[in-house]
Amino acid sequence: MQGISVFLLIFCRMTAFFVVAPIFSSRGVPNTFKIGLSAAIALLIVIIQGVNHALPTDLSYLLYVIRELLIGLLMGYVALLLFTVIQMAGSFIDIQMGFGIVNVIDPMTGASAPVLGNFKYIIATLLFLSMNGHYYLLDAVIRSYNWMPLSNELFQRIYHGNIAEFLARTFSQAFLLSFQLAAPLVVALFITDVALGFLARTAPQFNVFVIGIPLKILVGLAMLLLLVPSFIYAFENLFHVLFKSLHNLFGTIGERPK
Repeated sequence: MQGISVFLLIFCRMTAFFVVAPIFSSRGVPNTFKIGLSAAIALLIVIIQGVNHALPTDLSYLLYVIRELLIGLLMGYVALLLFTVIQMAGSFIDIQMGFGIVNVIDPMTGASAPVLGNFKYIIATLLFLSMNGHYYLLDAVIRSYNWMPLSNELFQRIYHGNIAEFLARTFSQAFLLSFQLAAPLVVALFITDVALGFLARTAPQFNVFVIGIPLKILVGLAMLLLLVPSFIYAFENLFHVLFKSLHNLFGTIGERPK
């Protein structure tokens, strides 16, 4: 019975993580696969960690279940937040290029996404899988039990405001990274707007509204063509920030293993 209780707690954390985590939470991954993978990893962690944990046998066990669910959701949310930086950057670019009124269905999430944001998201997903990023995510969630065992102090950390401060700092960092990814195209399109403004003042006979829309699209696509090779380095830096944020989350919720 002790082993079953420990397994169920670990299974709750794994399931909550795979519900939110990037790649694994996509609509293309069947729910049966998510549940099976969560059960397999939970069984592996039980074998590694053992079942010698002091767990309650009364209704306070539900608090342990809620705590494990919150930890899994937090880990998955932090990873997903850094992944949505790419779509935020695409939204900045689409607004400047005039693609903001056009959205497409993202097959990964099932929600509407900006055109260039969806394009960058697909490239980032392929790059993430090619560098075995999903293995690093699994390794991180398994090693989380070294930082946050079943007897962690999550509710106290929430009460003291440590987690709220960490999430606010992570969100601000994600917003800054998204603007940095979109900055080259946004600056180029802003200069195009300035040039069109000078054209409208010096040559009023030109209709800048007719000229400006296709011109901004051409400038944006040309800059995008030039910047595609640099996406590899930008996304690698983004993934480095992602895993560093997970490491900081472990330090915020739990304690460094001895």
